[in-house]
Amino acid sequence: MTTELHILAWALVLALIQVLLPSVIRSREVGLGHNGGPRDEPGPPVGKLTGRLMRAQGNLFETLPVFAVAILIAHLAGREGTLTLWGAWLYIIARVVYLPLYAAGVPFLRSLVWLVSLFGILLVLVPII
Repeated sequence: MTTELHILAWALVLALIQVLLPSVIRSREVGLGHNGGPRDEPGPPVGKLTGRLMRAQGNLFETLPVFAVAILIAHLAGREGTLTLWGAWLYIIARVVYLPLYAAGVPFLRSLVWLVSLFGILLVLVPII
């Protein structure tokens, strides 16, 4: 298996972590009874950290499909090389750095890190376009 595919697998692990984090924090806010129940009635407002983690998750889910498909196309087309490797590394590192920056509410730097992840996707796309 190529390094790019390994990085894609780690991006999926990151996605699972980002699915679990808001749920865990929300359970601390409202208790397991509410979060584990049917939630037919609205609960208390979402806390600041939970909201940030939910938005960071949504942000990841906007780019992850594009990244995954780009990696798979590059692999299937036999176009993996220096650019796809650099792109994959930039994407995963930036996404890992992005999460705590968003959770901590760090402005501007968070957006710069997001741009780095986007640039990583673009590097993966260059050899297949």
